[in-house]
Amino acid sequence: MYLAMNRFRVNEGREQDFIDIWKNRESYLDEVPGFKSFNLLRSATKDGITLFASHSVWENQQAFINWTKSESFRKAHSRVGNTPDGIYAGSPELELFESAL
Repeated sequence: MYLAMNRFRVNEGREQDFIDIWKNRESYLDEVPGFKSFNLLRSATKDGITLFASHSVWENQQAFINWTKSESFRKAHSRVGNTPDGIYAGSPELELFESAL
């Protein structure tokens, strides 16, 4: 198993805007061999920032790498620059994990 997680810092009051972006976007993940599951996770708000994490599970690291080089990846990320101002409190942070047990 291989896990890819992007951590997003969202400005307080903009949480629903962020959720709506994810809810309404086409991810094309169902087209990709090796994709297992996806979740969008929300943490508590602290100091005006709400932490979210997009969490995708892959069969293995190669399946994830193949997705990042695919047309599905390009299509899913083609609208990233169109996000309204004021939602993010910084850039997303990508974290990658391999199964240890």
